Amino acid sequence: QIQLVESGGGLVQAGGSLRLSCVASGRSFSTYATGWFRQAPGKEREFVGYIRWSGSSTYYVDSVKGRFTISRDNAKNTVYLQMNGLKPEDTAVYYCADLGATMAVNHWGQGTQVTVSS
Repeated sequence: QIQLVESGGGLVQAGGSLRLSCVASGRSFSTYATGWFRQAPGKEREFVGYIRWSGSSTYYVDSVKGRFTISRDNAKNTVYLQMNGLKPEDTAVYYCADLGATMAVNHWGQGTQVTVSS
């Protein structure tokens, strides 16, 4: 059973940056992809982006494209979410997820809070 632990969240001013980490233990990440999601207060959890296991391909939703970058270090069983140009609307709990062949979520992390002040 894989366990996913996110870290790196915190409070940052608008325009600032944070880098989130997601470390897998128990077993390695899926050989398909790893995703990042977020859930703002009172809203449903939404997809942010994913990275293929090889690192050769990434995808982002339009709202974060050009500001967020997902990368990975498979030797360290770690996936990163670099967030630049943060906006108050980026405030949410951020979750990483182990994705299967159909991009379905196999496992969730516990989440890390990101708060962007205006």
